[in-house]
Amino acid sequence: MSELTLFLIRAAFLAILWIFVLSAISVIRSDMFGARVPETARGAAPVPERRKSAKANKKPRRGAPTHLLVVEGENPGTRAELTDAPLLIGRGSDAAIKLDDDYVSTRHARIAASGDDWFVEDLGSTNGTYVGPVRITQPTTIGLGVQVRVGKTILELRK
Repeated sequence: MSELTLFLIRAAFLAILWIFVLSAISVIRSDMFGARVPETARGAAPVPERRKSAKANKKPRRGAPTHLLVVEGENPGTRAELTDAPLLIGRGSDAAIKLDDDYVSTRHARIAASGDDWFVEDLGSTNGTYVGPVRITQPTTIGLGVQVRVGKTILELRK
């Protein structure tokens, strides 16, 4: 083989090696700090003041859940009020319930209300979200005491 061919093979190998290293660093960075989400995708549109005060004065229906509680897992006893819905669950810094669980994605699941019903939705996580023993693939209705498993953590809606 000529020296030019050997040089080109070495250069190509070095380029492929650097591409691998940079992609590994990118994956680690997005796992630690979360993926960048545009402001429009976060639902950060300002809510008119009139609408905020109407929500604040609205009392929850009797027997309706008031908070989401971590029952089992890394952070038992952690709770988030449902008045702040929709609630994001994951390892990211923007999560309402931040879980230190290796099986939880940065933005793993979301709990939101539609009328008087509460729904849990998996946000494309690797390990899935379970309602009871069933892995969900679309928004699923949950009620008081229904166990939602995210990684090794179990959450419930409570009064």
